[in-house]
Amino acid sequence: MKKLVIGILAHVDAGKTTLSEGILYRSGMLRKIGRVDNGDAFLDTYALEKERGITIFSKQANFRWKNMDVCLLDTPGHVDFSAEMERTLQVLDAAVLVISGADGVQGHTQTLWQLLKRYRIPVFLFINKMDQNGTDKEALKRELKARLDEGCVDFGEGFTEDFYEQCAMCDETALDFFLEKGELPEEELRRLIRERKLFPCFYGSALKLTGVDEFLDGLERFVSVPVYGKTFGTKVFKIARDDQGNRLTYMKITGGSLQVKAVLTNEGKAGEKEVWEEKVNQIRIYSGDKYELVNEVQAGSVCAVTGLNHTHPGEGLGAEAASAAPVLEPVLTYSIRLPQECPVPVMLPRLRQLEEEEPELHIVWDERLQEIQAQVMGEVQIEILKSLIQERFQTAVEFGAGNIVYKETITDTVEGVGHFEPLRHYAEVHLLLEPGERGSGLQFDTDCSEDILDRNWQRLVITHLEEKDHRGVLTGSVITDMKITLLTGRSHIKHTEGGDFRQATYRAVRHGLMQAHSILLEPWYQFRLEVPEKMVGKAMTDIEKMHGTFEAPRTEEDMAVLTGEAPVFTMRDYQKEVIAYTKGYGRLFCTLLGYRPCHNAEEVIAEAGYDPERDTENPAGSVFCAHGAGFVVPWDKVKDYMHLECRILQRDVPEETAGLTPKSREIPEEKWMGVEEIDEILARTYHANKRNKEQPRKDGWNRKLTRPSTPPPGDPVYKGTGKGAVREKYLLVDGYNVIFAWDDLRELAETNIDGAKGKLLDILCNYQGIVRCQVIVVFDAYRVQGHVTEVLDYHNIHVVYTREAETADQYIEKFTHENGKKYDITVATSDGLEQVIIRGQGCRLLSARELEEEVKRASGRLREEYLDQQKMDKNYLLGAISEEARRQVEKIQEDESN
Repeated sequence: MKKLVIGILAHVDAGKTTLSEGILYRSGMLRKIGRVDNGDAFLDTYALEKERGITIFSKQANFRWKNMDVCLLDTPGHVDFSAEMERTLQVLDAAVLVISGADGVQGHTQTLWQLLKRYRIPVFLFINKMDQNGTDKEALKRELKARLDEGCVDFGEGFTEDFYEQCAMCDETALDFFLEKGELPEEELRRLIRERKLFPCFYGSALKLTGVDEFLDGLERFVSVPVYGKTFGTKVFKIARDDQGNRLTYMKITGGSLQVKAVLTNEGKAGEKEVWEEKVNQIRIYSGDKYELVNEVQAGSVCAVTGLNHTHPGEGLGAEAASAAPVLEPVLTYSIRLPQECPVPVMLPRLRQLEEEEPELHIVWDERLQEIQAQVMGEVQIEILKSLIQERFQTAVEFGAGNIVYKETITDTVEGVGHFEPLRHYAEVHLLLEPGERGSGLQFDTDCSEDILDRNWQRLVITHLEEKDHRGVLTGSVITDMKITLLTGRSHIKHTEGGDFRQATYRAVRHGLMQAHSILLEPWYQFRLEVPEKMVGKAMTDIEKMHGTFEAPRTEEDMAVLTGEAPVFTMRDYQKEVIAYTKGYGRLFCTLLGYRPCHNAEEVIAEAGYDPERDTENPAGSVFCAHGAGFVVPWDKVKDYMHLECRILQRDVPEETAGLTPKSREIPEEKWMGVEEIDEILARTYHANKRNKEQPRKDGWNRKLTRPSTPPPGDPVYKGTGKGAVREKYLLVDGYNVIFAWDDLRELAETNIDGAKGKLLDILCNYQGIVRCQVIVVFDAYRVQGHVTEVLDYHNIHVVYTREAETADQYIEKFTHENGKKYDITVATSDGLEQVIIRGQGCRLLSARELEEEVKRASGRLREEYLDQQKMDKNYLLGAISEEARRQVEKIQEDESN
């Protein structure tokens, strides 16, 4: 009989728990189907789950179907409990992905798909709710192939030639076999499914039990059974507690067998803080909220054991290796506010119990802020945590405002050194810190000969590197995306103890970070935004203001779809805005993309106010011994005292790094002085009695007006506010908006749009010559495929053609947002929404009609000045000839008069 562990996953409200109930009912496990909305679902055993109608904790149920013995793991569907779901993936032999036929592939569905790909889990799809009105099976098939994988094939319509052809297109070997035989054997289909090249799809309604039997038959027929070894191994994937408070360790046996009273240990496992050895008291096989006690479990079984107090999710015991770090992690940190009658020393250990069950909480005590902090996925998880704490510890807590979880990394390679030598202690460590690939986390290695440092000490250094969340030097955030290699080290045969290398290792990491050029990282979302087509311009503008990027919008029926990436900080509350300005028609789906350089790093660093040299818990200096006493050497002088030579030559520490260096290396920014200011100082010093001809005369007349020279690139530039300075004037014109607002241009545009554009540009060239401001005319080119932003000079004005997927409104809004404080900007447009946004940036506004009137007034003033000048100026014959000729004419006049 096939023995399998199968997980069931879905986006929230796709009908996952309903399908689980249908499977258990059809297999004979249940006599009656429970309902989520009735609160009697077999796998929703907790009161909070029944109250909210969602799955919060993963559950286990066992059933048999024909020749298949299945342990079914029901996982949470809500995005706030994704970490619980991801831990379950570590032990699955296959997964069932449930998709709502009414909603199709949603944002979290794609997140689940990527996780299943990462863990290499074969997937069977059940498209649920096909009984609802409006579901289109053919459209769903196309969507599955487009948004998930081309290998999504319908297994419910019979094994026809077309079916085999679709399956064969997933693999070259299968295609060759199909072309030769005209079909594919079942073993070949199982191979394709096992290798994640083929994904069987079944359609039905779990609530009405439609298609459930066919799905179970297909699962039993095409799923592959893994092969287990005889050597004992197990993978821990969950920690929980029963009603009596007993600690339960959920695990899957991946080799051999496990018996009651067996002794388990983590000895020999890398990265463990301490070695433990404990005995298994009970082995429980859960199904729903009930369990059966057994004396032994074989490989391929999932069980919960008691008696283990040091295990943690992701841990591998026996022959099983530990799991990689989870992909999904919280990006918000909250302070936990305790009632006055509850002291912190009492509550903190209790919260540590919750952290055992949910490691991503990262419960910490912030000494500087004097508060308990936790990392949480979202608002729903906060409500659940508050209820759990109240239920389990009878304490009503509140959560403060959420803050972004930042991280730090480095961009150059450095060697960090640490020395710890108080009296009768000794250890020295040299580490190589290198930047890693984005999303790689922390990696540790050793490149040290055992002749220099014994293997045991080397393992101890690696253990100390892995056991702690090392803090960066910009904001004190956790470091990531780095490779740290042990280069060399030294111990003392008599005085070295294990704790000495812990101190030396921590100090070496910190010393390296102080030298390196660090950058601040922030979490980013990958988003899919669906809005009515007429609102796509505002959506694109919003995303650019949020420092996001997006692909060209595409149209699906009457909705425009934008996909792209944006910082979590700027997009975290955008869902409410989307609902507001689309009147409920818009939808935003966000999934965590990972960490990228922070878009406002200087602002975050300044707000954090973190000084790495004042962080006594993470010192960068080293401790040396002289004359029988230890003394501390600052980090910037520590290399002069080291007992071992450095392996690499360090670069000079840059003096200027745009605010991304620790405060210990910050140098006050110098003000740049132009040539005129230098000349003025020299003139005051050496020519105090001479008037500087470049300075304005007291009578108001100047011989020459000079413009301050531009500072050479790379020099420090003064970044003051420039109070009292006259800002340069800019006029931005929405080209097409003005053309279709002016009567004469609109009439011309109906026959020749290029002629209308040329006439508008000529008019604005004349206007610029009168008012002497910078004129920028912006034309839409966002529908031109592949077009990039094009800036042209037309006589004395600038003309901009926007890039693909960027409207003129969007370009103007971006320009005013970025330059509104530097320049005196006036925008000419009659777009109502655009006018509101421009006013919000503090810029002047002209409607298209007002611009037309202003151009006419300026031209009129110029003509009046010209005519007045003509009346004042008189031409005389003698004034137009040479001096000699004038004297001859005067002599002739005198002779005639005589």
